[in-house]
Amino acid sequence: MADEHRGTGNVGDEIRDVSSADDISPHDSRIIQQIGKKEDRKLKAREEKNQSIWFGLGMFGIVGWSVAMPTLIGIAIGCWLDARYGGHISWCLTFLFVGIVVGAAIAWNWLKKEGHVE
Repeated sequence: MADEHRGTGNVGDEIRDVSSADDISPHDSRIIQQIGKKEDRKLKAREEKNQSIWFGLGMFGIVGWSVAMPTLIGIAIGCWLDARYGGHISWCLTFLFVGIVVGAAIAWNWLKKEGHVE
């Protein structure tokens, strides 16, 4: 939805026009206006080309945690399964791999959603 509004003005203004319709309650109108403001901020942030070092570090941190947390959770589940059931399969290594794959998928999806990956 955001791409179709690029270069045509503020999305918030277009949403505010919709929110002035007679069949929308005042509460719904306020929610629509808040959504419009957030969308305008998001589009403005995406168009910013002068992003600071803090933005890069923040993105690095988010991507890192997106991979680290599923990996650690996978290790915990694997170690618990090894202790409880054992066997010839190392559940810890299996779930380590699963956690890395899940974390990478989460990070890729997040970067794709933010528009940093084609």
